[in-house]
Amino acid sequence: MKQWKRVLLSLTISAGLLSSAVPAMAAPQGTAVKVDNQAVEYTTGAPIMQKGTTLVPLRTTLDAMDVKLAGTSDDSITAIVNGKTITLKSKLVRINGVTYAPIRIVGDAAGYEVRWDKATRTVLLVSKGDGTVGTSQTGGRGFMWEVQSNGNTVYLVGSMHVADKSFYPLRPEFEEAFAEADYLGVEVDISKAADEEQQKLVLSLGSYQDGTTLKDHISSETYSKLGDILKKNGLEPNALDAFKPWVVESTLGSLKTSTAGLEAASGIDLYFIQKAIERKIPVIELESYQSQLGMFDTFSKELQEKTLRSTIDNFEVLDNTVNQMAEMWKTGNDEQLLELTNSFSDDEEYNKAMLIDRNIGMADKIDGYLKNGKGEEYFIVVGAAHYLGDHGIVKLLEDKGYKVERK
Repeated sequence: MKQWKRVLLSLTISAGLLSSAVPAMAAPQGTAVKVDNQAVEYTTGAPIMQKGTTLVPLRTTLDAMDVKLAGTSDDSITAIVNGKTITLKSKLVRINGVTYAPIRIVGDAAGYEVRWDKATRTVLLVSKGDGTVGTSQTGGRGFMWEVQSNGNTVYLVGSMHVADKSFYPLRPEFEEAFAEADYLGVEVDISKAADEEQQKLVLSLGSYQDGTTLKDHISSETYSKLGDILKKNGLEPNALDAFKPWVVESTLGSLKTSTAGLEAASGIDLYFIQKAIERKIPVIELESYQSQLGMFDTFSKELQEKTLRSTIDNFEVLDNTVNQMAEMWKTGNDEQLLELTNSFSDDEEYNKAMLIDRNIGMADKIDGYLKNGKGEEYFIVVGAAHYLGDHGIVKLLEDKGYKVERK
């Protein structure tokens, strides 16, 4: 396997890991926020990264945008923008008495373009119409298939679990299909990632409970190289000692996707989850947090260190490969997606758990939706790498006798 491809797995396969296993940590070293080129001064708290998303102290950031905070709940923000009261659906995080919110969601709602300046490690919030940041968007072709049977229709959408504004607007075919959907199906409902139950599950499965630390479970060479990366990114070398290798691997991957400007808050699946909430249609889960996180936790000790070491060894080149993955999705390149999927087949344990077994489970559920005869439409959004190949969902449905059409 080309080693960098394993590192990018979370972008196209596992929503639960990316959205809930990554612990809160400091944002990339020197991360700043500017509103129309004016630096935001954070006196209480500072930007952090969690679940692949950059979070900022809510009140200070809104004040800098001249937006008045009217109130918050666990899953919503009420604010006054240009004299108009808006309610924004967003999970909030409270750390040391400070309320944090995703910078991209907050900026978008307040009418700003949100961009990441890699050279200066700065999140830029720019008023729309200001020439500093272009507003033209081409969106992406993405991946979508259609299956019909017994009066039912299922649309299969391949997700990138992290994205940015350049992925949007989506093709009209996506929006038109979703507009008619009776149900949205996803791997896991990542809008619930901040729920207490999910966080307890992450800590229970992803951290050591026996008094040992990461240093006791990986080689001294791997641990030393990890410490070097953390120091270079403004963290203590032992910042992730409490966590198991599979959580540490995801944390490093999310650090790179964030510096590339991609966030879970803009991911394809969360985009449609938010639209489903607005439309008040049911969101059904094809998997669960327990199954996804439990899968990683049952990987052998050897495989966990192997995948972590792969991430560490390729860390400096991940910016380019993250961009390549994003371009693959936006161009809807089936050949590149198939190449990615097939690249996992050389590690039997990894491939069976990550793709083969999960694909069978999801295909069986989709088969049930198609057979229920209720004349319903399902809009299914799961990681893009689940669909193609000899063990992909498309082939599994074709083997069951369905005609699957690429849209």
